[in-house]
Amino acid sequence: MSDNGETTVDEVAVPPIVVDRRSPVPLHFQVAQHLERSITSGQIPPGTLFTNEIELGEQLGVSRPTMRRAMQHLVDKGLVVRRRGVGTRVVQPKVKRPLELTSLYDDLAAGGQGPETQVLALEEVDADVELAERFGIELGEPLVRAVRLRSAGGRPIAKMTNYLPPGIADFTAEMLEQEGLYALLRARGVQMHMATQVVGARQATASESRLLDEVKGAALLTMQRTTWDDHGAVVEYGSHVYAASRYSFETSLLAP
Repeated sequence: MSDNGETTVDEVAVPPIVVDRRSPVPLHFQVAQHLERSITSGQIPPGTLFTNEIELGEQLGVSRPTMRRAMQHLVDKGLVVRRRGVGTRVVQPKVKRPLELTSLYDDLAAGGQGPETQVLALEEVDADVELAERFGIELGEPLVRAVRLRSAGGRPIAKMTNYLPPGIADFTAEMLEQEGLYALLRARGVQMHMATQVVGARQATASESRLLDEVKGAALLTMQRTTWDDHGAVVEYGSHVYAASRYSFETSLLAP
């Protein structure tokens, strides 16, 4: 244990790697991928402090420049942070979510993240002008409002507010805490066909900072999504905020 209480690399065995020097894959990338898998699998836990790139390179059988490039790759991916005079420390890996028509619960469960949900509100509300326009209903018609805090690995990730038509939202708070929203909708015969989604960013309010265990004014990712079923009816409008330090959206781009 170091003087500041952090776990050091000497106390956590870094899994060995056999680099393939004949492979077209650069050595630093082979090492970076190996360390990334070790970090995301928990073999190298958050808080581990790499204090000496020379010794780590010798341990893994690569030069210091190769080791430095590998560590920079991990820095760029948000898996480690460098602190002058201290070293390179492993941080809690971010949750990466693909930009697909899936729920956060489904994505976390598929990634083995163990999603946890706390229902903050589940109530019927009257549609205001914006909601009435989104759902194509009259002003003041009822909608169900669900507000949830979603966590993974024991830490909060997102505050999610969703609005739904009452006819498909006959579930309880206990059901929302046990299953994902989209799974509950699918169980009621809702076939989600498409969605429009807007991703942005802003600073957290004081209440959001407390709820998401972030410092006041921390960066948040925002997402607004409107979802239609296979009949063209709006079945959900969501407005979510995510702790940017632990969460990111991920998409794949194809050349034309």
